[in-house]
Amino acid sequence: MTQGKTFTEIRPRFVVDTPPFMHRGYTVNAMMRDMLIALAPAAAAAIWQYGIEAFRVMALAAGICVLTQSLWEKALGRQSRVFDGSALVTGVLFAFLLPAGAPWWLVATGSALTVILGREVFGGIGCNPLCPPLVGWAAMTVSWPVYMDPTAVNLSSSLLDPLIRMKYYGWTALSQGSEMALLLGGQLGGLGSAQIAAVLAGGLYLLVRGVVRWEIPAACLAGVLITGAVFWRFGPAMGIGPASAPPPHLYLLTGSTIFVAFFLATEHSSSPVAVGGMFAYGLLAGFLTVLIRIFGMYPDGAPFAVLLTSLGTPMFDLIRAAPFGGKRS
Repeated sequence: MTQGKTFTEIRPRFVVDTPPFMHRGYTVNAMMRDMLIALAPAAAAAIWQYGIEAFRVMALAAGICVLTQSLWEKALGRQSRVFDGSALVTGVLFAFLLPAGAPWWLVATGSALTVILGREVFGGIGCNPLCPPLVGWAAMTVSWPVYMDPTAVNLSSSLLDPLIRMKYYGWTALSQGSEMALLLGGQLGGLGSAQIAAVLAGGLYLLVRGVVRWEIPAACLAGVLITGAVFWRFGPAMGIGPASAPPPHLYLLTGSTIFVAFFLATEHSSSPVAVGGMFAYGLLAGFLTVLIRIFGMYPDGAPFAVLLTSLGTPMFDLIRAAPFGGKRS
């Protein structure tokens, strides 16, 4: 025993902490800063397209999330972590799922529920089993579906919702050569999630910076393409799905598929950390996205798909290689 030290002083100490456990030299503040940088192109595109309404929704959602977290921590006597930027990013992510014409009370209610039900009741950042913005989005979508419908609240816009047209009229209802317009945000949808090119640029930035791993977005998009291709090729002949199922690439160019794959499915504490689990998680999310779009009552299935898939994250984390020299039980 070391002279002058007791066993209690020199014994190894183990710390139990909350996920994510993977460490890349990032602090929470640095990660949130990179998230805001990645979201900036889509936010700018949304403001360019919708004007002051887009800024109103984003500012209100971010402000309510920050205020809610601050009041919650103060009420429970916890040390305030409001300056780490996580509440601000959560508010912007939630705002991206809302239509530009969403009423103020819906934005405020959804933002508060995003923080409280999505994260704080489980212990705060890193403890949440589900992606917080998706929790708030699901609560608002189920409670007030009309106010969450971009077609119903954006009456002044000349744009059309391609998800509605494909679901009820078939993909042939879209104009020829509309892919480029869809890519550049020429569609009604979530405030920022429908800005496909800008969201994709932000997602690639996150990959380059190492904020997210590539496995989940790649598997999610692959799951969408594979499932979409199956329904497109074999669905009509087998009488499954719509008679005019869209080509698989249209599932990527419409709705929030790209946004969800890069920014929400990769949420650290609600997604797997094992590589095998990441691929299985992403593939299932992509499969459910197409399935909900075709057979569900909600045109955009991506948010619900990731929300449902996140429930299986503990099981997905069991899909990993055996230790060297050992066997899987």
